Amino acid sequence: MVEPLSAWWGQQLVLCGWDFSAEPETVWTPEEACARLKAMEVPDAGELGWRLLEAFPNDTPDPLHQLEALELLALARTAGWLSAARTRGWQLRLLTAISGHFSSLDDWLKALAHSRSDAGWTRGDDGFFEASLALSQLEKEDAGVTWSRLQDALEEMPGVSATELWPQGERDRVWMARAIFSPWVGGHDVTRDASGFCEVAESGFSAEAHWPGVQRWLGDTWAITGRDELIRLLLWLAAQGHRYGWDIDSARLLGASGSERAAWLSELESDAAEEEAARKAAGQKGSPAHAAASVELADSALEQGPSPVAYGELLLSYMDRGEPLEFAAWDWLRLVDLSFAGLCAGWLSREEGEDFAAHGIDLLVRRYADWQGVARAYQRGRGLFEGADLMHDTDSDWRPLMSSPLTPLRCPLHSLLPEHLRERSRTAIRRWRSDSRHWVLAIASIREPDILYRQGLLSDIDEARRDEARQYLNETLALDTRDGAQGMARFWLPAQAHHLNQLAADAARGALPDAQTPFGRADSVELECRQRLAICHRHPASIVMAEKYAFYLLMVQDTTDFVAEELAECAERLRSVLCRFYPDARRLLEAWAVWESAVPELEDHPLSNEIRWHLEDPGSLFHWLDWHPRAWEEPGFRPSLDRFTSLALSGPLNTPCWGEPMVEHGRGIEELSGWLEGHYGLGNAEMLTGFLDFLRDAGDRDEYLINYGPYTLNRSRLDNEIEVLESAERGDDEQVHLDRLRRVRDNEARCNELDMTAWDIAQMVDLAIAGRQLGWLDEAAFTAYLETAYNMARDHYGSWKEYARGLFAGYAFFMGDTDQRDSFLRGFRDALIQWLTAAPPLAGAWSSLDFPGARPGHWPALHLDILSGDARTLH
Repeated sequence: MVEPLSAWWGQQLVLCGWDFSAEPETVWTPEEACARLKAMEVPDAGELGWRLLEAFPNDTPDPLHQLEALELLALARTAGWLSAARTRGWQLRLLTAISGHFSSLDDWLKALAHSRSDAGWTRGDDGFFEASLALSQLEKEDAGVTWSRLQDALEEMPGVSATELWPQGERDRVWMARAIFSPWVGGHDVTRDASGFCEVAESGFSAEAHWPGVQRWLGDTWAITGRDELIRLLLWLAAQGHRYGWDIDSARLLGASGSERAAWLSELESDAAEEEAARKAAGQKGSPAHAAASVELADSALEQGPSPVAYGELLLSYMDRGEPLEFAAWDWLRLVDLSFAGLCAGWLSREEGEDFAAHGIDLLVRRYADWQGVARAYQRGRGLFEGADLMHDTDSDWRPLMSSPLTPLRCPLHSLLPEHLRERSRTAIRRWRSDSRHWVLAIASIREPDILYRQGLLSDIDEARRDEARQYLNETLALDTRDGAQGMARFWLPAQAHHLNQLAADAARGALPDAQTPFGRADSVELECRQRLAICHRHPASIVMAEKYAFYLLMVQDTTDFVAEELAECAERLRSVLCRFYPDARRLLEAWAVWESAVPELEDHPLSNEIRWHLEDPGSLFHWLDWHPRAWEEPGFRPSLDRFTSLALSGPLNTPCWGEPMVEHGRGIEELSGWLEGHYGLGNAEMLTGFLDFLRDAGDRDEYLINYGPYTLNRSRLDNEIEVLESAERGDDEQVHLDRLRRVRDNEARCNELDMTAWDIAQMVDLAIAGRQLGWLDEAAFTAYLETAYNMARDHYGSWKEYARGLFAGYAFFMGDTDQRDSFLRGFRDALIQWLTAAPPLAGAWSSLDFPGARPGHWPALHLDILSGDARTLH
């Protein structure tokens, strides 16, 4: 028995040059149907969705679009692009729309003729006129399926909702979010059996049908040639994308003056030219960050991209007219589209593709209230990418989706993703980032954002990057391959975190050291910076030094010269520690942002905007790390409070020692041994040990007491000695003796009043640290010297101020009388001011430590990352 709706469908296809068939799906072979679809500029099922939507505008439909849709349905069903149920649904909606708008067959045929005429068709060019006459004659003869029979048949059919025209399965609905690229009409049909709703197996996904040239598109448009690259780019779009740079620029420019904005605009072009030149010199094409949004842009985008000035001018234009500076939909919609492409290419399983797409929707739901917000944000981002203002095109670009009664976006944005699929995707995304390597990438990306391309699967490090990392290790870290991964321990500085925690606690309670010192008053600007620490007292400070550790670890990894498994263990320890100090990503990032605002890593370029971006962006890698620590084990040694105090006794003779000294082998060791040889004449371990014993037992203090102290009791003898030396020829030793006698006479730096043992203590600690780094002292000997220094300081002084006076007196007394003496003394005096006042905070450690043997004088810092030894600290 002939089915009337299919028969009427077949009758109309005669107008398209088809032979009549009551079953239009059987007229062509699948190969012929695909060829005909391609000839109609419908190369895949994505374009099919657009063409079907064009037949259902929100105003008067074009009859030609409706007739074309009837033909496309038949061809798509034959080609296997549509299931039988989906084809039937579109057929019913089309026939209902046609019969409801036109009163008769002749009315329909006349409308088609007028539409063809308006489109430039001429009579007789394809047999349309003759076919129309034939159909009209059949209608008059009441033969075939007439208009009235069509309407009767439609009345007997149940209505078809718009949602039935699109994928109905919960798992398939994730692809609705890529409708802006191409509305997807594929997917599984849903039926009901005894157990409830289920998918119809034979209505499943056909990658070849839906996107035949997808691998070529991925290569041409995204420069992706395989699964690994695809996964890395999917994770990058989710976690960073283009929005990161745009958001950072926006944050900086919002508070900038007109001249500052103009300067930024001019810098864009010069920076882009330098990057392009460097990329070409290295023989590189554009990175995936410059991949095109469409095939039309692909050829130029990989090499050139939009003009940086055009991007900058458009961003400033957005600001001037009050456009929301929000662009994330540009990244997250492309994440969904690229997931679909990976599925079609066979590089992702169905579950993997769905999980990535669901993740994109999950992020969209967290940021936007509805599809309108998504559309405008996407359009803003696309405009910045292409360097052209596309906001005026929003309505025209999105109208077929937003206004069509059959739009796949009828499903509200927040209802698109079932809860179980959302949770499954979250689990899958966290699994991709589950190893501790992603902790290193996340933290180090604040300094070097491009490394977030490395998420997911491991990638090879190119030679240029390896050379850059090796140079950094040699020149900046002085880390040698002979140090091994164990050498990373010296960059783990828990004492520094303790110091900052203590200063913050004191600042919050107005208990910071007095700005006035025996050597002068601290700098007012530095004092203001110091006071900012008060806002940090609720946040553990470990992230301040952990950030540097992570970046150094990344650079070490990038050399590929160290044992990878040992470096992975370093990363695992880093995760374990930070998971305990910070319960989640939000707490870590909040702490980091606050500390960065108070103690910026780079004064001229604070990273607060970058950190807060990660805090606020739901896709940021930080929010998707594995936050489950294993057994406690730090990346480096955690000294006791007394140990840290002993190390601090070296004072400003050298840079602050924030960590336990270790045996080193890098370039710095040559400089260190040269310094010992040149300044102290110490060329080996035996000589060093002998000198340390001398400092412990007698030191320069005894030289003063024996050779100069008696002069303080007999001024005439002192004057006479000076007069004799001044009147005679003098060698170097006599000149040194004369200079010191003059200092005794003038009581310079109160050398005759103060105990200068601090000078020997500081030298002993400083030289012991150097000896430990050179491997000239073992752990036991080093500890013994530190303990001796601690006890000597406790026995001779009662506070850091007293110790500083004695240290300066010794430094001034025993320094040679060089042309730079005044400059050296002034510099040392300024350094002592900084150490005593913590202005700036990381100048030295004295201001956070109780002096050896002194009563506790600091407020407790209530954090887990303080050093042990403070009985008043709560845990």
